[in-house]
This record gives sequence, structure tokens and C-alpha cells, in this order.
Amino acid sequence: MKLYSAPLSLFARKVEIALAEKGLAFERVMVPFSQERGYSPKHEAVLAINPKGQVPVFVDDGLSLYDSTVILEYLEDAYPDPPLFPAAAQERARCRLLDLYADEIMLVPVRGLMHRTTPRRVDPEAWDAAEAKAKDVEGAMGHHHAEIDRRLRARPYLCGTFSVADISVFINVLYSQRLGGPSLQPHAALADWYARLGKRPAFERIVAEILAADLELSAPIERAHRGRG
Repeated sequence: MKLYSAPLSLFARKVEIALAEKGLAFERVMVPFSQERGYSPKHEAVLAINPKGQVPVFVDDGLSLYDSTVILEYLEDAYPDPPLFPAAAQERARCRLLDLYADEIMLVPVRGLMHRTTPRRVDPEAWDAAEAKAKDVEGAMGHHHAEIDRRLRARPYLCGTFSVADISVFINVLYSQRLGGPSLQPHAALADWYARLGKRPAFERIVAEILAADLELSAPIERAHRGRG
């Protein structure tokens, strides 16, 4: 198994956590990244497999995959123990929907704060324009946090038992915190869940690596990492 990842790639880190939770050994290839140039020039192996030229890219016994959701579903089919999806069809569907919610809905306001990791000097006007919208972005984040908090009041995990939904949502909440987004303190169930997951070895290691990568690669962010478990 080989995974092409990157230090601050939300989607690649999601796959890394899933692989670790399943106890699967793999070779990790970290694709070079900088705030000034991004992933340019793009990694040749990544370009050869993924037409979008993005990580994660996963290779297993001659099979090459991209897109974090496709990779996680393959891992569940090929390596079902321990499971990361519920057994019942309806619960599996709800779990997939929460994974989609994290990747395509929660991520929208998170992207709206990613300028904060870039040194302002790179493009001061664009940085200031993005920051001017930050209050609205943080409001949207708070709305999503409230929704996840509501779901967690009646159960310890988003799908009843630990699943890919927890991994996907956790990563988005983590990124909201590292980008100086709204505090988790108003949402007790969410804050408790976030702290519990953060103590799992797979999560703890990835969080530590992301924070270390921020120190090396990102501009300092005011109020960053607030609410960390």
C-alpha cells in the first residue's frame, strides 16, 4: 500500500486516520507544499493517477485510486475489520451523507479562512478582502458546529458507533480551530466528542503532525488551535 499525502491536506489526512484506525500498514509519500507556491510543480506520480493532480492518491496491489471518499469506501470493502461504516443499510447511508456534509458543506466556510495560513505580504489586497468576509464565514462555521452538536447530544458518535463520519467531521472541526474559527465552548456535546476523538492514537498523531507542519509552513494565526481536545 502506498498513499500520496501532504502535510496540510485535509482530505489526505482523513485517509491517513482511516488507515491507522484499520491497523493497515502503508508507505506514505509526502508531496512537497509551500504557502507561496502550493503544490507547484505538481508531483509526477500524483498527476499520473489523478487528473486533478491532487492528493490523496492511494495505490494497493496494482489498484490506483483518488478522492478520499472513494478510498475510504474501498478500504471498507477490501479490509472490513474493524468496520468504519455501520452494518445496517440505512445507517450506512446516513453515515455516507455525513461524510458528504463534512466534505462539501462544512468545508465551504473552512476554505473561507484558509487565507490566514498564507503570509499577508504575498497578496495584501486579496488577504484583506478575504479577512473582511471572515465574520460571515465564522458565522456559517458556528451554524455547522451547532448542527453537529445537536446530533451528538443523543449518541457518543455521529452514526451511533465510530465511523468515517466521525473522521470526516473531526478533520473539518480541527481545521476550523487551526484557522482561528469560532470556539467550541458553546457546544458541549461537540466539544466532548472532539476531545474524546483527539485522544485516540490515530487522531492524536495526525493532529500533532498538522500542528507541527503549521509551525513550519503557515503564517501565525491569531486564536489558532482553540478548542483542541
